[in-house]
Amino acid sequence: MSEHELPAADEIERSIRRLGLTASVSELHGIVAGWLAGGGDASAGWLARALADPEIADDESLDGLRAATSAQLEDRDFGFELLLPAPSASLYDRSGALFEWCRGFLGAFGLAAGEASALSTEGREALVDLARLAAAAPQESGDDEEESALAEIEEFVRVAVLLLHGDCALGPRHRQRLN
Repeated sequence: MSEHELPAADEIERSIRRLGLTASVSELHGIVAGWLAGGGDASAGWLARALADPEIADDESLDGLRAATSAQLEDRDFGFELLLPAPSASLYDRSGALFEWCRGFLGAFGLAAGEASALSTEGREALVDLARLAAAAPQESGDDEEESALAEIEEFVRVAVLLLHGDCALGPRHRQRLN
């Protein structure tokens, strides 16, 4: 597995069960991405801080998820991926997972970024749009047009996360180097 490759969903699912978490695999990836995009650190106890639960212990496979997500966020070729169900899953399951991903992202992003006064105008707009997605509910049925719309929304989320990561994690890091 390369440093950019996310762990398998079943491995993450086992960690979720072992730790007694209520999050889905997609929601947990959203939490990890939100924590990192908001500038959260990767030191010991990062998972407890990202979940706002001091009782949660660090977990090796979730450290792998954090490391791969971090590597993808830092990738200059914009290799960041959302951990969502396979394209063979139903539109309902995939859209529901995307909305869960957004809910997880927003919660952890808020914990890591705080007031996030460093957000650009585009970053603030992206955060509002992610909040709208987090509040959405999946449709029971869909057609090719809705499949296409879901693909566009997934791409929007991916780019929004990279923008927010730039505002809250990369920007401050680069400013720090300049001083």
